[in-house]
Amino acid sequence: MHVDLLVLGFGKGGKTLAATMGRRGKRVALVEQSAEMYGGTCINIGCVPTKALLHQAETSHADGSAEVSAEQWYRQAIAGADDLTTFLRQKNFQLLDTIDTVTVVTGRARFVDPKSVEVTAGADRLTISADTIVINTGAEPVVPDIPGLRASSYAKTSTDLIRTADLPRRLVVLGGGYVGIEFAGMYSRFGSQVTVLEAAARIMPREDDDIVEAVSGILDEQDVVIATGARVTAVRDGAEGAVVHYERDGQARTIEADAVLVALGRVPATKGLELQAAGVRTTDRGAVAVDEHLRTSQPHIFAVGDVNGGPQFTYISLDDHRIVLDHLAGSGERSTMDRTAVPYVVFTTPPLARVGLTENQARARGHAVKVASKPVAQIAAMPRARIVGNPRGLMKFVVDADTDRVLGAALLNVDSPEVINLVSLAMRHGVTASELKDGIYTHPSMTEGLNEVLAALR
Repeated sequence: MHVDLLVLGFGKGGKTLAATMGRRGKRVALVEQSAEMYGGTCINIGCVPTKALLHQAETSHADGSAEVSAEQWYRQAIAGADDLTTFLRQKNFQLLDTIDTVTVVTGRARFVDPKSVEVTAGADRLTISADTIVINTGAEPVVPDIPGLRASSYAKTSTDLIRTADLPRRLVVLGGGYVGIEFAGMYSRFGSQVTVLEAAARIMPREDDDIVEAVSGILDEQDVVIATGARVTAVRDGAEGAVVHYERDGQARTIEADAVLVALGRVPATKGLELQAAGVRTTDRGAVAVDEHLRTSQPHIFAVGDVNGGPQFTYISLDDHRIVLDHLAGSGERSTMDRTAVPYVVFTTPPLARVGLTENQARARGHAVKVASKPVAQIAAMPRARIVGNPRGLMKFVVDADTDRVLGAALLNVDSPEVINLVSLAMRHGVTASELKDGIYTHPSMTEGLNEVLAALR
């Protein structure tokens, strides 16, 4: 088969590019190694199922009813998330299958030369050549070489855990980064006894101390145990679960678990692609090396999404598609250098939404800094948090004292995933902190907290 565009992987950037080029009459092939991954990571094993489960965890027994046990509620939540992902997977397949010039091929692809790949599915073989190739194979969890961990029947990646219908009574989370913290909070709300083991001196090392303290306080209220400075040395399976061995404060310790969540980061998924056959270079960390236009070392091959080593967010993958599309069918000027003030969210309860520089980063870069920070419970002019029954958290802004430009924000509050988009847009378009402070916002909303918090800049 020869096509104009070959996309390897059904993730957000690749599928959107395939659909767009197909609708423009280009002959397109998209290869996905598993029919269970049509639509990509976000829909099947990432954002959608985990946030569906989080919603169920937050609403479990909201009416005070004890008619449904924690185990039953969790099992129903897992089934509901699976139904949702199945529906979206089918919709994503139909999105491409209904375009006459697009062919979806299910199988494992490997490069045979810079212009061709071989796709295998059982005994079947198909060679596809293309004028343009886009690598969109995503990322996969890191499972370190800790004695006994990889062989443990109780060790789970986030993908494994959300496909397990039995609620673990005791969950040990390896890693206090964003994924580990999200899962710790979610499973504690479902009813698991959760312990987080983090090797560093604190969880979420990229965040300011006051933000980490606020998040830690919320997890503590949920009875999540956080052990920092904990170096895991081994995992041993027993008859009733796993025994996790770790060292902390110079002492050897153990903890038992019904499930051990390995949340120690993700790496680009390039294994088996035979990139060397295509002459495609990779970075020291194993990502496909790209320039600001997402071109690889081969000018006709691009890499989009998590596999290129950029921020691992679905919306970044979507923006990657815009850059490649601009080079295939536009002016060719768009690049990753255009990106500023890209937000992200950690779905704790309430969520932590972040954009721009932290206070520590801003000071380290030499900015004259003003900071506005206020606990949500103390923001008198913003009643929405109390209306919905969750006045926990903190709103913080970092502002350049010389220009009045917002350098960054950390919003740990109800509706923060929505409010952060307004702040990000303001930062991208040069809206000052004073203008945000004096904005007219709906009531009651979390956005109106900007009036009161920014008025406290010092």
